[in-house]
Amino acid sequence: MKVLHVITDLDVGGAEQQLRLLLRRLPVPCEVLSLTGQGPVAEGIAADGTPVGHLGMTGNRDLTALPRLTRLIRDGGYDLVHTHLYRACVYGRVAARLAGVRAVVATEHSLGDAVIEGRRLTRGVRTLYRATERLGTSTVAVSDTVAARLRRWGVPEERIHVVPNGIEAHRFGFDPAARALVRTRLGLPLDAFVVGGAGRLVPGKRFDVLVRAVTQLPGVHLLLAGAGPEREMLRRMAQQFGSGDRIHLLGERDGAVDGAADGRGAPGPDIPGLLSAIDVFVSPSPDEAFGLAVLEALASGLHVLYGSCPAVDELPADQAPGARHFGLNVHELATALRELRRRGPDRLPVPPVVRRYDISRSAEALLSVYEQAMAGAPARHGSPAAVPPPQGRASALPPASVSLPDPARSPDPSPLSNR
Repeated sequence: MKVLHVITDLDVGGAEQQLRLLLRRLPVPCEVLSLTGQGPVAEGIAADGTPVGHLGMTGNRDLTALPRLTRLIRDGGYDLVHTHLYRACVYGRVAARLAGVRAVVATEHSLGDAVIEGRRLTRGVRTLYRATERLGTSTVAVSDTVAARLRRWGVPEERIHVVPNGIEAHRFGFDPAARALVRTRLGLPLDAFVVGGAGRLVPGKRFDVLVRAVTQLPGVHLLLAGAGPEREMLRRMAQQFGSGDRIHLLGERDGAVDGAADGRGAPGPDIPGLLSAIDVFVSPSPDEAFGLAVLEALASGLHVLYGSCPAVDELPADQAPGARHFGLNVHELATALRELRRRGPDRLPVPPVVRRYDISRSAEALLSVYEQAMAGAPARHGSPAAVPPPQGRASALPPASVSLPDPARSPDPSPLSNR
C-alpha cells in the first residue's frame, strides 16, 4: 500500500505536527504533498525520511492546482490518498478521484460547532465540504465530538471513523533543569508564578481573555507561544493595561524550530521547555476539535484550565483530575489563577488520559482505517475513476469549476459572550 498525504500547508500547527508523528509510526510507504508551500514541519518530516513536495498553489481559488494535483497523484501510482485540513480535503478528494485512486481518506482535525481552522463556518464552506466529502471513502474524526458534528452535517455513519489524536508523552515530562534554564533565558524570576498558553493567535482561540486575566494579577507572568494575526493586538492590550513587561509573546515554538529567537533576540524555548517553565497552562478556546495542547500540558504534570477540550470532556473526571473547565469569562479565569497561585506551584502525577492518547495507538487505529478503505475499494485501472455527481444544489458544478470559499477570508467570529 502506497499512501500520499495531501495537506494545506506545513507551518507549525497541531494538524501538521500530528501528521509528522503518525508518519513516524505508519508501517506503509508514505509521501507528503502540501498545497501552498513548505514550512518548518516540512523540514522535520523530510529529516525523518519521508519525501515532501509542494504544489505551489498561488491562492485559495487557484483552480489550475486541480489538474496539476490530479497529474501528480496519477503519476505517483498511489493506492490511497489521505487529506488533511479544509482546502486540502476539498481539492485532494476531487483530484484523487479524477486520478483513479482506489481509496480516499480525510481527517477532520479542526471542525468546531461554529468555526473551522479558527474561522467562521459559512454556508458556502459547509456546502462545498459536503459535496466533496461524498467523493471520499472514509472520513476520520479526531474525537467523538467531531464525529457527532459530521453526523449532523449528513456524513453517513458508515464513513465516519474516530481516530483520536495522540502525543509522545515522554517528550513533555517535567524537567527541573529546563525550568530554570528557560526562566533564566527569558529573564523571569525563578520564584515567579508563570502562566502558559500555546496556539494560533487568531480570534477564535480567545487569547485576549487570557491576556486580560493575567493583567489583573500583579507579579504574574504569561508565556504565550504561537503566531497569528492577533499578535500585535495582544501586545498592545498588554501595554495598555501596564503589563507589557509580564506578557511574553514568544512566537512559534516547536521542536522543529527550537532555538529560534524571541522578540529580544534570546533563544526561545520549545514547547516541552515552555511547559517545564510554567506553573499552570490555560487553553481559553471555546470551540476545539480535540485539545492537543491540553494533553501535552497534562503530560508535564501541570494544572490546566480550559474552555473546550473533547479529549478530556469525553472521559470520566478521574482520567484528568488536574484539568478544570472554565467559562469564557475574564473574572472567572483570574479567580482560578489566583487560587492556584495561593496553593503554590506543584507538579501533579501524569494522569491516565495521557496514556490513553498515545500516538502509537493512533497510528494503529489509522492503519486499520486504511485497510478497511482498501478492502472495500475496487482495483485500480488505467483510466480515471468516474466522479459520482454531488447531490443537491452543488450538483451543477463540475469539479474543474469549483469555487472554494476560504475560511481564512470568512468574517471573524463575533466575540462570544462571557459564559
